[in-house]
Amino acid sequence: MVKLLIIDDDRMNCDLLQAVFARHGYEVHTATNGIEGLALFREHGPRVTILDLRMPGMDGLMTLKEIRAMDPQAPVIILGGGATEIQENQARSLRVTDFLRKGLSLDVLVEGVNRVVQQPMKSVSDSSLVPSAGTATDIGETVLVVDDEQLVRELLVQFLSLRGYRALGVKSATAALSMVDQAPPDLILLDLFLPGMSGVEMMRRLRQKEFGGAVIIITGSHDEEVLEEAWSLHPQEVLTKPVDLERMLSVIQLVLVCREC
Repeated sequence: MVKLLIIDDDRMNCDLLQAVFARHGYEVHTATNGIEGLALFREHGPRVTILDLRMPGMDGLMTLKEIRAMDPQAPVIILGGGATEIQENQARSLRVTDFLRKGLSLDVLVEGVNRVVQQPMKSVSDSSLVPSAGTATDIGETVLVVDDEQLVRELLVQFLSLRGYRALGVKSATAALSMVDQAPPDLILLDLFLPGMSGVEMMRRLRQKEFGGAVIIITGSHDEEVLEEAWSLHPQEVLTKPVDLERMLSVIQLVLVCREC
């Protein structure tokens, strides 16, 4: 049975499309966010993925980038309700198989999927994980993400794992310090505002422990006093939320390279 993956933050749309394609003989898997969708993509290796463009957190374009990191040839059809021309061009630059406007007849979508399925599959050397250009593999360096927002934490861990880092996530400074004692990471991505012990206090503890790794702060705060206090503890960089993932990756690479030097 041909596997189909649907990623759409609207549960009703997921259920509707699942019912429609199941009647056409597909094995349908659904996810309501990008992180869950990527996990299902990795687990099932669907023949076709239907991807909503506009989703909170990890949007369709970001999800498509991660799919391309796993499989550059995977057929992906984007549903782009309200998409701008720029967004549509970005999707096409990522080799999207088709770009359909939301609200079209379901028959059009079914025909589009059937058309893709009837085409011969493009071969790749390893369909389970094929890095795209600029994607790191087997780096081996450990990055610890400390953030109490589950969605942010999982997004960063997922993003870094796909680029070859050994990424781990915890939601509190206490848990992070315990991990540092057991196996110090090469780099810590640290949110300033955490339940219980703050990020600033955690940095003080790290300095007391003479932690040899790097620290990059990620924060949505614009409180100058708090930021000044954080800078006084000598982090390698401070990045503001929402985090620009590509900029964050560049900073991490630079910091780790400089640390080795």
